[in-house]
Amino acid sequence: MDENLKVLFYLKREKKNEKNGNADALYPVVGKIIIGKTLAQFGTKLKVPERLWHVKSGRATGKSHRATELNREINKMNLCIHHHYREILERTGNVTAQEVKNAFQGIAIAQKTVLGLFEDMLSEFHSRIGIDRSIGTYRGYETAHHNLKRFILEKYKVRDMPLNRLDLPFIEAFDFYLRVERRMKPGSVCGNIVPLQQVVRIALRPNLLSRFPFAGFKAEKIEQQTRSLTRDEFERLMSAPLESTSLNFVRDMFVFASFTGISYIDLKNLTWKEIVTEEDGSLWISAFRQKTKVRFNVKLLDIPLKIIEKYRGLAKDNVVFRIRGLNRVNQVLKIIALNCGIDKPLTFHCARHTFASQICLSQGVPIETVSRMLGHRDIRTTQRYAHVDNTKIGNDMKRLSERIAEKYPYV
Repeated sequence: MDENLKVLFYLKREKKNEKNGNADALYPVVGKIIIGKTLAQFGTKLKVPERLWHVKSGRATGKSHRATELNREINKMNLCIHHHYREILERTGNVTAQEVKNAFQGIAIAQKTVLGLFEDMLSEFHSRIGIDRSIGTYRGYETAHHNLKRFILEKYKVRDMPLNRLDLPFIEAFDFYLRVERRMKPGSVCGNIVPLQQVVRIALRPNLLSRFPFAGFKAEKIEQQTRSLTRDEFERLMSAPLESTSLNFVRDMFVFASFTGISYIDLKNLTWKEIVTEEDGSLWISAFRQKTKVRFNVKLLDIPLKIIEKYRGLAKDNVVFRIRGLNRVNQVLKIIALNCGIDKPLTFHCARHTFASQICLSQGVPIETVSRMLGHRDIRTTQRYAHVDNTKIGNDMKRLSERIAEKYPYV
């Protein structure tokens, strides 16, 4: 039996010590759940004459049909209460008499759990995939849910945690678990912490949480690595001889993205109707980013125009290019990087960084214009893409020196 749980049954009389001359008068049977210092009473919808009731055992006496049926119902309730007690204790590690009573009576428990709310968020997220959410982000949230579930089981030996136990020590322990025990890098740790922060924000709206548990939490700072190719690396990638057709095609797609700033998914979905002709005869890409739904417009320069003509007519369904899955494209890019002597993890997303840094900013294009062409909502996002090398700084300072020459006399 469960040592911390007590279930008692007793008769409820209208008045204390009331003496009723009718020996067959029926009294309602009431149950009481006691767990630690918590207590909850509940009605059983059962009635019994006082002469059949045994106070100490909390059961009817005798072997009559009425007594047997009454005891059978009481025993069923007792077993059901113990079952709910063990289930909640195993799932959350903490249980009160009121929670057991609610579960026994089929009432939804008011206290939400961490993983339960996380799963609700995942369900809503999944229903919005293809509308304003991406499958890639959803899979990242699924991974975060799996890691959080594993952490709770290993650290607290329970299947879930009540929301009211989600506090700063819990978050710091989860961060330590990811960094030290799972040996994750700061970027991966952030990918697990951010979904948990989203769960907390959801819980704060209907006041399921009374405080923000992340207050005071400081995540390990992520060092921003340069994801743009240098000018020398980009020139080598463009000019290196490649043997197979598939390597050349992926290289062309990367170069196209490097001259337009277009993301992989937007390139994959690019249609001919999104390539528009302006009054001066120039061709532009005018489309909405799938990720942010922000419109971006970028002029097609000579090299991307040549790439379009090179593959014109090879794709179907009105799309401009028939490009393979992102995982395969990134695998091919690593082979290309090896052939070109590029010693950095080359992915398709590096093309957007190269567009921002080498094609635009290094050539004097204002960052506000770059932000619009990349389809960013916030210019601070563009600043993470912007990498200005020493050559750019040197040229800017040379022009500055020429502008201010003899304007500030020094005595």
